[in-house]
Amino acid sequence: MLRLPFLALALTLASGAFAQGTCTDGSASFGGTSYSCNGVDVAAVIPVGTTSPFRSGALNDIWGWTDPQDDKEYALVGTRSGVVFVDVSTPASPRVLGKLQTSVPNGFAAWRDVKTYGNYAVVVAEVGGHGMQVFDLTRLRGLSEDSNRDLEEDALYVGIGNAHNIVVDEASGFAYAVGARNVPTCGGTGLHMIDIRQPLAPTYAGCFDEDGYTHDAQCVVYDGPDTDHTGKQICLASNEDTLTIVDVTDKSSPIQIARGFYPNPSYTHQGWFTEDKKYFIVNDELDNSDGGTRTFVFDVSDLDNPDFTFRYDSPLAVTDHNLYVRGNFVYQSNYEGGLRILDAASIASGTFAEAGHFDTYPQSNNATFNGQWSNYPYFASGTVIASDINNGLFVLRPEPRFFAVAEEPAPEAEAAYALSLPEPNPASERSTLSLRVDAAQLVYAALYDLTGRRVATLLDRAVASGETVALEVNGSALPAGVYVVRVAGETFEASERVSIVR
Repeated sequence: MLRLPFLALALTLASGAFAQGTCTDGSASFGGTSYSCNGVDVAAVIPVGTTSPFRSGALNDIWGWTDPQDDKEYALVGTRSGVVFVDVSTPASPRVLGKLQTSVPNGFAAWRDVKTYGNYAVVVAEVGGHGMQVFDLTRLRGLSEDSNRDLEEDALYVGIGNAHNIVVDEASGFAYAVGARNVPTCGGTGLHMIDIRQPLAPTYAGCFDEDGYTHDAQCVVYDGPDTDHTGKQICLASNEDTLTIVDVTDKSSPIQIARGFYPNPSYTHQGWFTEDKKYFIVNDELDNSDGGTRTFVFDVSDLDNPDFTFRYDSPLAVTDHNLYVRGNFVYQSNYEGGLRILDAASIASGTFAEAGHFDTYPQSNNATFNGQWSNYPYFASGTVIASDINNGLFVLRPEPRFFAVAEEPAPEAEAAYALSLPEPNPASERSTLSLRVDAAQLVYAALYDLTGRRVATLLDRAVASGETVALEVNGSALPAGVYVVRVAGETFEASERVSIVR
């Protein structure tokens, strides 16, 4: 369901934030600054500065968390001295709740990275001895606004010293520190694997460093078109000059599946799957000094043979950084170019088109490392948060067209049913799915672990036509991990995954 755009507020916000600016005729003006835009409004900005709510002269990474208890949305904003937590549930009135301080004294870092696993944040930084911080995000519930509140981690993993990035596969419960150094248990700077299924007791799980330095990666429990790898834990790593694909299912013996190449690489920086996992979209951070921003697309429908298919050249000659995919759109953070939204609906035909943008760095458009570091486009509300190194946190509201979902063909009458996604997911205790059938039939539903062992029967009876039944997954007594709910009727079969976290 799409939510309507928020109403403009003519208020000056607390905590140093400015009021909303609506994008009109290619420009959004507020706080005395005019920003180039197309299809994206700005709800609020919290600027950087040692006297600002961030208490830092620059920002870096950003991620988001939605509280499953009340659907409140939070920005997790990396700064040079820690991670600041901002309640952005009311986009035009963000509330700074406090700061997770760096784990080492005077541990200032230009590179700090944060991701989430269930209700926990994990944080690494490029500073010696930092390790991986674990913070229980439920501690933010009920906090009043206080930009001077200092917070400490709930756990600290010291199996690494410093790391450039942290990657989390929420479905499997593993984190991957990449570009890590001072690592006693892993000799290289590749994938340092950490079991976080018990978040407050993270443990070393394995290492892959056969292909050199890994700058960033996306790791998933694979459910794409290559059935040879269905159900396996797969990482697609950006390894400076290649796209390196690794099977990390067996942490003690990871397997390099393939390497993908594109013409004239300068620095393979980061990338993301399309939602159907047929394609992987890659950026190169250092290849734009002689032209526009370049984005590279691989066909990865056969993971053993990644195939470079085409390159998209932006007319804007700025440096590219992180990108993420939601629906048919690619959300790129391109430093001085700000947020650029690409329409990927015609990716199979070898074309992208820029569909929207919001330039968070109006000072200039050059190929430097100023401007927007990253963005998070996954809030259900449609809010997109972006961190600009120099200009602060931007709370953005793209037009609803960016979140429209194409209507799916109606199912055949003999297979008419509806199975909801598990809610909540991940879950610590209970998760519920809703099943409706349009024809009376016997239905059997059960919960299985990833070895195929049945751990619980959820339903075993006749279901009437039009009846809706709840399938309750009781995870309170189950080990943390990924489970599969399988449902079989006389006219259909279906399955959904649910993650149990501790």
